[in-house]
Amino acid sequence: MPRVKVPRKSTHIDMTAMCDVAALLLTFFILTATARQPEPLPVDTPSSTVQIKQPTTDIATITVGEGKVFFGVAGQTVRARLLELMGERYKVGFTPEEKERFSLIESFGVPIGNVKQLIAMGGADRMKPGAQPGIPVDSVGANASELYEWIRNARIATKEINNTAMRVSIKGDSEEEYPTIKKVIDILQAQEVNKFSLITSMEGRD
Repeated sequence: MPRVKVPRKSTHIDMTAMCDVAALLLTFFILTATARQPEPLPVDTPSSTVQIKQPTTDIATITVGEGKVFFGVAGQTVRARLLELMGERYKVGFTPEEKERFSLIESFGVPIGNVKQLIAMGGADRMKPGAQPGIPVDSVGANASELYEWIRNARIATKEINNTAMRVSIKGDSEEEYPTIKKVIDILQAQEVNKFSLITSMEGRD
């Protein structure tokens, strides 16, 4: 008696559930991702094989490149208090709106006399080449340099707001001349800040 042939049917897998999961994961990553902020002074950092991550809180970053020095400190509340302290130091009054706008600026490089102008600029204008000439690093007579005062008051603000010591990182261009870097290190050492990090880019291992 001949064997009855069972008709073959193609295999079908319902991917609806998988698509839903993929869509949910994609939505989650988009909503929780932090956009990388543009830098007013892009630098080509030297390479290194060290894999220690840069902290995101209680830290100040000094960026050096093209003979200019930029400064930034983590935390909007800390930045607002920092501007208030600098205003007291240099007898410059800042409105609550200016303090709020400054708290959103992660890194800047202008003399104290130009800070109000910087705050009034739009984000795109602040990033234009030449818009920020850098923070003065040289002392004037018996007065400490402006960078010295930014660092000192940032340490005070961080201690007041977060009750912890502020850490410092230096982000220097790999082609930057040594004298500018040395001036920054001398300013840190003048405040007895002898421990700081150097930011580098990741180098592939052989």
